[in-house]
Amino acid sequence: MNGTSDILIIGGGIIGLSIAIELKLRGADVTVISRNFEEAATNAAGGMLAPGAERIPSGAMFDLCWRSLDLYPEWISKLEEIAGKNTGYWPCGILTPVCDLEPGEKSQFKNANCQWLDRDSIHQRQPGLNSEVIGGWWYGKDAQVDNRLLFATLQEAAKLLKINLIAGIVGEIIEEKGRVKKVKSSGGDLSANSYVLAAGSWCNRLMSVPVIPRKGEMLSLIVPQKYLEKREEGNIDWLPLKQVLYGKDGCYIIPRLDGRIVIGATSEDVGFSNGNTVAGIQTLLGKAVRSYPVLKDFKIDELWWGFRPATPDEMPILGYSDRSNLILATGHYRNGILLAPVTAMLIANLIGAKHSDPLLDAFDYSRFAR
Repeated sequence: MNGTSDILIIGGGIIGLSIAIELKLRGADVTVISRNFEEAATNAAGGMLAPGAERIPSGAMFDLCWRSLDLYPEWISKLEEIAGKNTGYWPCGILTPVCDLEPGEKSQFKNANCQWLDRDSIHQRQPGLNSEVIGGWWYGKDAQVDNRLLFATLQEAAKLLKINLIAGIVGEIIEEKGRVKKVKSSGGDLSANSYVLAAGSWCNRLMSVPVIPRKGEMLSLIVPQKYLEKREEGNIDWLPLKQVLYGKDGCYIIPRLDGRIVIGATSEDVGFSNGNTVAGIQTLLGKAVRSYPVLKDFKIDELWWGFRPATPDEMPILGYSDRSNLILATGHYRNGILLAPVTAMLIANLIGAKHSDPLLDAFDYSRFAR
């Protein structure tokens, strides 16, 4: 197959599809090619939208994350209207219980984005916490989205908008005089006026970019029947957890509105090593039950893993490459779900309006050469 379009996006994960939809809504002819639309970093995500709880330090990454969180409600509403699907977006807030305070922690982290809760307040907000919890931080602006539902919504929206979706493996990017001329794929050659490389952990197989896979193992539990029997549509009172718990040990416990509880995630430098491990799942369960002992009686629902695209400074690579018509949108690591709307907006502005937001300067891939 040979094909030509305005824009060819290499990578059909949440980042690639988000960019494609934004460009299509602006009138562009868009093609997306993906090695496997189901094998994306989406699978290594819990769907936390947590610039507060993850304590992202001030600077460009802070600004990027908070700008994206502000875009989320309107972005989700637009996608759900196009696709006729629910994404599970829930501005539930995030709670970080602590059993001991580090010196100066209260003064260091108390700001407009969080609130300190004392022992009584935190146990009242979330019954069932470890009895050793002495307090915790409440991040009321943080939220969550069901990453699988979001991915399905993006796929459906792309189909309804008649974006050309191709399942195939890109083997080589062919350039000529500093520009991409075409890409060779398992389905034939493809060409476009502009190209976006959004292939996540697989980007460095096509171009020399410092992106490596960081494996994440995860699992989900299902709440016991005694909770499910009290379920009412539009009511969350029946849920044992009504906000995300995010431990200082990096373990997060995410309640879904359907009664599942997602626990994640490990972070392992093991390349593209498939499968769950005893050590990974045991570590996650140990941390989760320590934080919220009630979970010991819940049944395991599912185990899975995925690969996050990580860069040396754990910030994404956004903007033009050294090929004049190739844009990079990769390396989002732990924040791909959170950063999808702002990435789509910034990249679409860069291609369509030829507008480079000053914020992109900090994410240019040339920073690694420097």
